[in-house]
Amino acid sequence: MPDHCDIVVVGAGAAGIAAARLLMAYCVDVRLLEARGRPGGRAYTRIEGGFPLDMGCGWLHSAEVNVLKPLARAAGFAIDESDPPWQRVPDPRYFAPEKHAQFRAAHDAFDERLAAAGESLVTGQDHPASALLEDGCIWNPMFSAISTYVNGVELDGLSVRDVTRYRDSEVNHRVAEGLGRFIAAMASGLPVTYDCPVHGIDHAGARITVRTARGDITCARVIVTVPTNVLASGAIRFTPGLPEHLDAAAHLPLGVANKVFLSASGADDLLPGTFLIADRMKTATGSYHLRPFGWPMVEGYFGGAYARELERAGPEAFAEQAIAELCAVFGSDWRRRLTPVVSSAWAGDPLSLGSYSHALPGHADKRAVLAAAHENRIFFAGEATAPHFFSTVHGAWESGERAAREAMPMRDMVA
Repeated sequence: MPDHCDIVVVGAGAAGIAAARLLMAYCVDVRLLEARGRPGGRAYTRIEGGFPLDMGCGWLHSAEVNVLKPLARAAGFAIDESDPPWQRVPDPRYFAPEKHAQFRAAHDAFDERLAAAGESLVTGQDHPASALLEDGCIWNPMFSAISTYVNGVELDGLSVRDVTRYRDSEVNHRVAEGLGRFIAAMASGLPVTYDCPVHGIDHAGARITVRTARGDITCARVIVTVPTNVLASGAIRFTPGLPEHLDAAAHLPLGVANKVFLSASGADDLLPGTFLIADRMKTATGSYHLRPFGWPMVEGYFGGAYARELERAGPEAFAEQAIAELCAVFGSDWRRRLTPVVSSAWAGDPLSLGSYSHALPGHADKRAVLAAAHENRIFFAGEATAPHFFSTVHGAWESGERAAREAMPMRDMVA
């Protein structure tokens, strides 16, 4: 690692990679510092049994306007444009059509109430999303369960103002070889120092000193892209302190959404690419993508407090619970047909401490606070700073490019 450069980028996830790529394109002397031994952060693909399994983010949301889709194609990655499982008609064996129609109507009405509430809020007002639930609706637990998969948190921890700012075209595609593999490929050729956690940023002097486990490096500007839970934990000490940014990070916490993959023998019994929520009357329940890409596999999702509870129970808990839930739906014969492959545990990962950000009720405007530059020297990026595409990889990517433009000495030329 050099002892000086023009701009240091902290974190080689999607935001950091995007920032470094843009800076290098304008011949800025940049150094990317990454605490892990790999790029990608929460975008991570593992190869198991020949299958590329996305352990973190796996979807190109709002795909028709997603900046990453053309980049992935240009890099030679195949894009699967088939409908996502949650938008397909469920298998009638496990969700009767008349019941599914009732659920869809109730969910559409809930979405309409959310949208209307978001539009009617005046400056300073906000509510938890749970306030928009209809009293006595049998689907309320399922609505909150869905929030844990989408937002990593139950509806009572979700800001109405924030969630209604999210722009979702409902067009969702996948990178067939793994979204994490594509993001990692985008780091090729970048000046990255791996296994290099940053523990201090001293900006008291004319030059900024970035203190790392592998020594100090000085620079004129820093772009910080680490997750909000890590920022709020004080893992990086800013001197002088940045209380407004750390407070913003604390009010934009990472929810938890974990995955488990199970191989399935005799998988032809399952309709490929379909979606299943194990217990539609509970919030603490898993959801399942059956035979993704046609593979003989089940991809399970656990979110919110339920995911945290299972993480605390140990590494086998996700697979054990998923098999128990699936057997309750499919029958006990499936116990011998399902085999654990791998699971994620993002809340306990010290370099992420969660999956993706949500604004606590009353704090939706903290995204703009976190995104604001400090004295034109310290800049912040990451999905939590994205005003309309938070919790997504392309939101993180766009925020990295935004921070790079702000940090460039010739920024007026690239605005």
